[in-house]
Amino acid sequence: MALFGGQSFETGCTISVAHTAYELHAHVELDGNVPIGPGDRVLVHGAPVTLPFGGELTLRRTATVRRAGTLERMWTKLRAQFDITELYEITFTSEKPR
Repeated sequence: MALFGGQSFETGCTISVAHTAYELHAHVELDGNVPIGPGDRVLVHGAPVTLPFGGELTLRRTATVRRAGTLERMWTKLRAQFDITELYEITFTSEKPR
């Protein structure tokens, strides 16, 4: 594995997008179930997908996967430990609920 930058390769992918009253998602599934690790990047090629409310769409595209190097992977894992704390919000107030 490279120290600073890893290899890049292209693969096919399936994109599933939904914008309904019950679902709001956009998923990308790479062909061959390519494993993605910390620091790896996936760039899906093609025009942006826009979907009106109530729509669902599945389409095929090409994606470029760029593997992270050893240092980038370690940095991503370290940074993730601190970034998770930004999701916590704890509030202490002296007010009584009404």
